[in-house]
Amino acid sequence: MRNAGPFADRAAAGRALADALIARNLVQPVILALPRGGVAVAAEIAKALAAPLDIVLVRKIGVPYQPELALAAIVDGDPPDVVVNEDVAELSGIPPDYIETQTRQALAEIERRRKAYLQGRPRVPLQGRTIVLVDDGIATGASIRAALKALQRRHPNRLILAVPVAPAETVAELEKDVDEVICLRQPEPFFAIGVHYADFHQMSDQEVIALLEACAAGASPPASAPDEGN
Repeated sequence: MRNAGPFADRAAAGRALADALIARNLVQPVILALPRGGVAVAAEIAKALAAPLDIVLVRKIGVPYQPELALAAIVDGDPPDVVVNEDVAELSGIPPDYIETQTRQALAEIERRRKAYLQGRPRVPLQGRTIVLVDDGIATGASIRAALKALQRRHPNRLILAVPVAPAETVAELEKDVDEVICLRQPEPFFAIGVHYADFHQMSDQEVIALLEACAAGASPPASAPDEGN
């Protein structure tokens, strides 16, 4: 897919995705974002579709001697889901009690972040709804894949993944886990998500909270600005 130049920022990418989603006439959509960057994209989609916005928090559990190798992932929900990479678990020989201990720690951090971001607002019901999972881009897809597997267990009517940019190979793999992938740009070769944005500053927790509060109140998402020094 030809690259049409960088998105101005995450909000601009969200508006472009919203146009693609509006054309699909989705029934009872719920927009779910992966913080932090995914929230700025998803807020524009939620506004355009007049849909509720919620977040999905994912914490990876790495192999002790190789932390970047994902042994499992914890995905928040009611109840939370543990997605185990069975191949890695078998080959690494990690005992189950290690995953249990790490899961407890991950759940505590997930709960802390959810309370901070949502300020006590309840979760949006997902069963029987059209779920649109949103991030600001995909590189390896490890966190996205864990989130999708957990969301499948929520029995949605449809499960859609919507991202502005991702490698074509990763998109092809993720298409197996959803009803549809909407990816606006699939550049080859793929170097990094940030090169496809003019503004790809690291979002603060305060920006995320402001976006979520605005969507919950039915207001337009506030414009986000780069942090000083970024």
